[in-house]
Amino acid sequence: MYLGILAGLTTCALWGLTFVAPRAIAPFSAYDLAATRYGVFGLTCILLMLNRRFRPTGLPLRLWIFGILLGSIGYAGYFLLVSFAVKDAGAVIPPLITGLMPVLLPIVANIREKALPWKALALPLGLIVIGLVVANATTLAHADIANSSVVTGALWSVAALAVWCGYGIGNAAIMRRPDAPDGLHWTGIQGVGSALSAVVLLPTLSFDLFSTAPMGDIINFWTWSISMGLAASWLATWCWVYAARHVPLSLTSQLVIAETVFGLAFGLIYEQRLPTVTEGLGALLQVLGVAMAVYIFGRGRRVEVQAL
Repeated sequence: MYLGILAGLTTCALWGLTFVAPRAIAPFSAYDLAATRYGVFGLTCILLMLNRRFRPTGLPLRLWIFGILLGSIGYAGYFLLVSFAVKDAGAVIPPLITGLMPVLLPIVANIREKALPWKALALPLGLIVIGLVVANATTLAHADIANSSVVTGALWSVAALAVWCGYGIGNAAIMRRPDAPDGLHWTGIQGVGSALSAVVLLPTLSFDLFSTAPMGDIINFWTWSISMGLAASWLATWCWVYAARHVPLSLTSQLVIAETVFGLAFGLIYEQRLPTVTEGLGALLQVLGVAMAVYIFGRGRRVEVQAL
């Protein structure tokens, strides 16, 4: 289980780069990055399938369809919904709503898996919620809640949260089956879905910038796109698939909060500043909640082994 936890944390560290990349690629937009990043991810998976080791053979058609849907809706669908949410509600409300995923998904997962008593989950989940609110206290205080578009943005955020939860549950359900596909194969199938989502995002590309922007900006953009496609998509997806197979969904979903913590750390490094008191305290509470969850699940696993 602990290797699975390490894989999950590796995924979150790589996903944390998403908080920095859109700012680092200026004057290109987040849409440009998404289209090229998912395109690189998908193309990498397709090229790897030329090698027999990476080629998913013998899998039923329904698994192919499900995996492609996970890769397309889970990536482009989530990204577009979050983009609409930020456009309507600003940059404060959407992260607070989508940030509830590490709390909502463990609740759904524990209903399905019955991995732990509810009282054992209450404290770590509570710490994560409190940490999330504290970390965003300053920005939330300055949010324009009275704006009518905030309601629309909040609805987009709820839809994005539903998509992410659906992805987590669906992916875990496949990987926890006795006949689960190989992790590399399942990553490749999702990559095919990612390639399809990149095609959908093509109309959002800033085609004029690719011919008018300074060569240094273009090289910087492609460096980030390729890095995000290979590391934050292909490698991160494979690590997440591994974690989904070896760690209960009730725990892996809480590990996602590490993405926010890594994102905050990378953002502070990029901005070359120290965290504010609320940012530091909020991140500490979230990490404490996840650490407590890891301890609780680890203790439960040891009790099971001793009972055997």
